[in-house]
Amino acid sequence: MITVYGIPNCDTVKKARTWLAGQGLEVAFHDFKKQGVPVAELPAWLQALGRDKLINRAGTTWRKLDDAAKAAVVDDASATALMLAEPSVIKRPVVRWADGSLTLGFSADAFAAKGGR
Repeated sequence: MITVYGIPNCDTVKKARTWLAGQGLEVAFHDFKKQGVPVAELPAWLQALGRDKLINRAGTTWRKLDDAAKAAVVDDASATALMLAEPSVIKRPVVRWADGSLTLGFSADAFAAKGGR
């Protein structure tokens, strides 16, 4: 089973979900807004993807944070606290593939290499 984590109105999440559906792949969707950030998954995400990639410093949510909140993100614990408090700061989508591996964002080529047809 492939799980897509994100926010349904995010354009990149929409592209990823549309692409996966077009491949006929069975996909579960985890909505950060309705279901929250999956706390148990965050350590694996941080290890596999890294906090510098996982936190979207180019996004609106990050830009709206005050300088002190931005400066406070110095390690995985502080990054986790921020992601739990502000789920929209997470780059999307996070995808857990059937083999357990993780990818971040959407690229048709990368998705095809992971599980597309």
